[in-house]
Amino acid sequence: MDHDSRSARWERRTEVPLAVASLVFLASYAVRVLGHGLPRALYDLCAALLPAAWALFIVDYAVRWRLSGERLRFVRTHWLDTLVVILPLLRPLRIVRVYEAVQRRHGEPRLALHARVIVYAGLSALLLGLAGSLAVYQQEHTAPGATMRTFGDAVWWACATFSTVGYGDVVPITPIGRLIAVGMMFIGLALLGAVTGTFASWLLQVFSREDDERRPGS
Repeated sequence: MDHDSRSARWERRTEVPLAVASLVFLASYAVRVLGHGLPRALYDLCAALLPAAWALFIVDYAVRWRLSGERLRFVRTHWLDTLVVILPLLRPLRIVRVYEAVQRRHGEPRLALHARVIVYAGLSALLLGLAGSLAVYQQEHTAPGATMRTFGDAVWWACATFSTVGYGDVVPITPIGRLIAVGMMFIGLALLGAVTGTFASWLLQVFSREDDERRPGS
C-alpha cells in the first residue's frame, strides 16, 4: 500500500475525532479564560483537557508525517499543519474541513463554489475571531493601563480588526497581545479578500451570462 493511500485512510478515520477534540480544546480554553466563577472541579477538568487535546494534535501530526514518507519536506509542504500544532487555537478550522468532507461523501456539495467560499470564510472568521478574542483578552484584561477590560471589549476589537476598520478605541498593549493582533490582521485581510474576490467573480459571471442572453442569435 503506498504512502498516499495510508495517509488518506488515516485522515478519513481521524477527521471527526480531531474535530471534536478541536471543539473540546476551544471550549476548555474558553472556560479557563472566562469561567472564574465556575466550580473548581470543572475548572481543573478543563485544565486537564487542554494538554490532552493538544497531545492528540501532535500525535496526528506525527503519524501523518510518518505515513507521508517525506521527512523534512513534509514540514515545508504542510506548513499550515505545522503552524496549527504550534498554535492549537487555530485548530477549530478543522471543523470547516470536516464540513467539506461530509458534503463530499454525500455527493456533490449542495452549495455552488462561490457560496461555499463565502460560507467557509464566514465560519473561519467566526471560529478564529472567538479564539483570538479569548487569547487577547487573557493577555490584556489584567495589564496596567489596558483598554480591553471585558471579554465584550475583546470581541469588539476582534470584529474591528477582522473587518480592517480599526477604530482604535480598544487596542492591545502587551507584546503578546500585539503579536496576536498582527496575526488576526493578516487573517482578516485574507478572509476579506477571499469573500470580496469571490463575490466580484460571481457578479462578473452573472453580467457575462446576461450579456450572452441579450445577444441576438444566442
